[in-house]
Amino acid sequence: MLVTIHSSRPIGGSITAPPSKSMAHRAVLCAALATGSSHITNLEFSKDISATLAAAGHLCARVTTGPADAVVEGLGRFAPLTAPVDCCESGSTLRFLIPIASLTGQEVTFTGRGRLMERPQSVYETLYREQDLRFEQTSAGLTVEGALTPGEYRLAGNVSSQFISGLLFALPLLDGDSTLHLIPPVESRSYIDMTRAVQAAFGVTSRWLDGNTLALPGRQHYHPCDHAVEGDYSQAAFPAVLGAVCGGVTVTGLSPDTLQGDAVILDLLRRCGAQFTREGDTVTFAKAPLHGVDIDLADCPDLGPVLMVLGLLCEGTTVIRNAERLRLKESDRIAAMEAELRACGGVLESEGGTITVHGCAEHLHAPEGILHGHNDHRVVMSLAVLSAAAGLPLTVDDAEAIQKSWPNFFAAIRPLGVEVEYA
Repeated sequence: MLVTIHSSRPIGGSITAPPSKSMAHRAVLCAALATGSSHITNLEFSKDISATLAAAGHLCARVTTGPADAVVEGLGRFAPLTAPVDCCESGSTLRFLIPIASLTGQEVTFTGRGRLMERPQSVYETLYREQDLRFEQTSAGLTVEGALTPGEYRLAGNVSSQFISGLLFALPLLDGDSTLHLIPPVESRSYIDMTRAVQAAFGVTSRWLDGNTLALPGRQHYHPCDHAVEGDYSQAAFPAVLGAVCGGVTVTGLSPDTLQGDAVILDLLRRCGAQFTREGDTVTFAKAPLHGVDIDLADCPDLGPVLMVLGLLCEGTTVIRNAERLRLKESDRIAAMEAELRACGGVLESEGGTITVHGCAEHLHAPEGILHGHNDHRVVMSLAVLSAAAGLPLTVDDAEAIQKSWPNFFAAIRPLGVEVEYA
């Protein structure tokens, strides 16, 4: 899908943050692992969440969806598998389900699209091989077979927290206690605690023994419950950056008591000089001069692309550190954003996981040709923010990538004065 994005009037208006994709994944899986019916409300049926719902229906639940909700009836058992489990392009779906698959007593094959099967799973591969379990990954799919055993688990704390969350889902159901020893530094801790919080709502608990060690009592059971998904700070970052640059933007639906690590976007914007007020779940931005800052991305990697756009629109230099994981997402997000921002006159460079962005708002210009979305939802949405904030008409391909996380993104930003024309 090819879209042309431009501003039809001065930027301003109100937008509601979509439901948290991270929280929704977790709630769906906890509900599926329970015995009985759970009602999950405030759902956005993005491709990622649809993949998790379909996988739950494939493995151990009956799923009935409404306009923005789902009833997930956990069967209390695993169904016989006759086909692979399709994770689409969702890394969360795949990594959360791999340990759960070990509970089924069956050979389980996962398939996916895009770069999903290229994304590293070495943490699980090592654990499975240590327990003499089957783990086979190719470009066509990933197959596991055999039951994980309760006990002591050691894994690096600076890998994706999705591996840790996957074990958190499965290990408490085993017939014995387990301990996760995370080799420091432990990054994305907020995502681990998000998993634990949703599990606790469904009756499964764990506890930190110290800053690097999690105790997971065994013989636990998930219990059905009704769960409302809160608004998504990682998606709200797009209109928030737009509001910080242009002013006049209000973002609603953001819980002030969230565990989401990407809520740090508000602190980062404040450090850059952004002016905003907060009342309950509503944040309103006023126009203010912005300046570059030093940003540690270790606990909030999903913010990387839009922060690169922000850096171009700040005075001075923005340095984004610990961004290595951006290279292993739906695209190499560092290379993708560098290429597209440079086509618009952006000045930035990277070395490894450090990105240096030079403020150059007055030198930005419309590109000579089409920009590429790299089949990456966060790249496409970040380019839309650049277009609106800098007043640049941009034509972007692969725009359908927004279906992965925020299908209504283009419709949602229209009331802010952002026009989207479909080719």
